[in-house]
Amino acid sequence: MNKEKRQSWDPQIDNVANLYPINDLDEANIAMNGKYGDCETLGVGYTKTKAHPIGISPREQLTLCGIQNFADGSAVIWGTELADWHDYLLPAGERDTRARSHLFCIALVPTGENSFDAEYSLQLDFGGNLPHWMTTTIVIDSVKGMFGKAQPYFVEGEGGELDEIIQEEKKRDKFEDRKSILFTP
Repeated sequence: MNKEKRQSWDPQIDNVANLYPINDLDEANIAMNGKYGDCETLGVGYTKTKAHPIGISPREQLTLCGIQNFADGSAVIWGTELADWHDYLLPAGERDTRARSHLFCIALVPTGENSFDAEYSLQLDFGGNLPHWMTTTIVIDSVKGMFGKAQPYFVEGEGGELDEIIQEEKKRDKFEDRKSILFTP
C-alpha cells in the first residue's frame, strides 16, 4: 500500500492508499478461529490508475485486502473488490470507471530453508467497454514488472532460479508472436 513502491513496478499507478486499516487484528483472528491462518494485515484499500497511452481512461478500485500467515511459514496475500454499496468509503471527488479485482492472491509456500514457491492469481475486469485484447498486455507487463522488482530480494546475485525463469520469459517474449497474447481471452 505504498505508492512509491507500487509505482516502481507498475507505472500505471496514480495512487494507492490504505483507507481503513483494521487495527484490532486480534479481533479478526478470533473471528476466523485460526481456520485461515494468522491475520497480519487487513483493511480497505484504494487504487487509482493513470490514463494509459492506448486510450484507456483512469480506473479506480476499492478492495478489502489482507495478509494471512500460516504455521508452516506460508502466507497468502489476498484482495477482493468491494460492492457498489460500499462506494461511500471511496475518497471524496469525481469518480472514475471502477475496475474490479474479483480476486487477487499471491500464495507463498516455503520449499526449503532459503527458498519458496509463489503463485499469483488475478481475476480482473477493467470496467467499461474495453476488449480483453487491449488490456491483457497491460496486466502481463505489470505482473512481470512486479516479479522483476522482487527478484533482487530473493536471489543472491545473478544465476538463481528466479533469475533463470525471468531470463527465459524475456527470451520467449522476444520470439513470441504478440498477437497470440493480444487475443487471449
